[in-house]
Amino acid sequence: MTVMQPLETAGCGCDALDLPQGLTSIAEALDLISDWVAPLPDMDCVALDQAQGRILAQAVTAQTLTPPFDNSAMDGYAVRSTDFSGPAPWRLKVTTCVRAGSPMVTSVIPGEAVQLFTGAPLPLGVDAVVMQEHVTRIGDHITLTNRPKPKANIRYAGEDMAPGQQIITSGQRLGAAEIAVLAAAGCSTVVVQRRPRVAILTTGDEVRAPGTDLDVSAIWDVNAPMLTAAIRSSGGEVMQVVQAGDSLFALRDTLATLAHQVDMIVTTGGISVGAADFVKPAIEQLSGKMAFSGVAVKPGKPVSFGKIGSAYWLGLPGNPVSAFVTWTLFGSRLMNGLSKRTTGQSKRRHVVTAAPLNHRTGRCELRLATLSGFDGLGREVVSCPADTQSARVSRLTGADGLVFIPADTDTIPEGGLVEFMPFKY
Repeated sequence: MTVMQPLETAGCGCDALDLPQGLTSIAEALDLISDWVAPLPDMDCVALDQAQGRILAQAVTAQTLTPPFDNSAMDGYAVRSTDFSGPAPWRLKVTTCVRAGSPMVTSVIPGEAVQLFTGAPLPLGVDAVVMQEHVTRIGDHITLTNRPKPKANIRYAGEDMAPGQQIITSGQRLGAAEIAVLAAAGCSTVVVQRRPRVAILTTGDEVRAPGTDLDVSAIWDVNAPMLTAAIRSSGGEVMQVVQAGDSLFALRDTLATLAHQVDMIVTTGGISVGAADFVKPAIEQLSGKMAFSGVAVKPGKPVSFGKIGSAYWLGLPGNPVSAFVTWTLFGSRLMNGLSKRTTGQSKRRHVVTAAPLNHRTGRCELRLATLSGFDGLGREVVSCPADTQSARVSRLTGADGLVFIPADTDTIPEGGLVEFMPFKY
């Protein structure tokens, strides 16, 4: 099987081209976000059952042995390997039965065995546990025909965790697996990063809340619910969702208020060069700072990033698919920086295409892609929709991630190698 290596940086192909004036490459935009963003200093101490999805603020080290005592790995009989000299079969007397949670049997003398259930403490003097399926029991005696190996089926104290051993590093997102490890170490609480506080501001006179009656030429607001879900899945706390019309002064006042209340503002729409695009002029009037304004990416060219006072600002296009794609690429980087997340992030990898992908050079194109199995060489295969209309929101549900088509590439043939970034919130 061909093994595809994970990719640490995006091969957007922008370095091979002269970018249009004012546009930033994907790689440079991601670097700017990383350079600009300072992690939030605040931490919370939360109960373990409330830690799902939080980012660990401090490395955790084991304080005790895990398991805390030698115990049986399965149901069977504790024996002394020195009792099995000479030819088989061997016959031992069963003196007692010990269950998990029972007191430890003090010792076992030669010629005796103790019945144990999984997790039961190991008696002194024994060095193996024989599975109950491998013995014949009649009354209080067992007969064995195979010599047990020393240390067989025994879980020794501290073989999983030892005092002082680092079991989870800081920056990890806590899921079920990490919480299991913390519980096994006896942790009842854990210190985590404070959730980034985020406000969502959608723009457009035509936008209405989902479920309301639509006037002629009005549309439902897809971006606010979508971004709310994405931000929460990324570990953020959505503090406000505001819908603003296409008014410079209303946008300016709303942005000024939000900038004092949250760590990050995400806007959708109003960042292009149209007569009704007022987000950037509003930020300029508030003396905001711009890290980049426009990226050589399709869809999502207008995407922008900067600061308004102490709040970070990410401006996404109004088109829902474009907003989704650019949030996946840039918003996740911003959230990870704020929360000090260092591990478990969605990583790009090489896959091959199920069909040719046509492309016009100039901008790196990100296409929705669905994993469709493996080819004859064991390489992962992706399929992309035949058309590239970014307005078709329904395509999002069938997509597993994004395929990167480099800016300097015309057409990728069937079976061509491409970068794939899975959706992972």
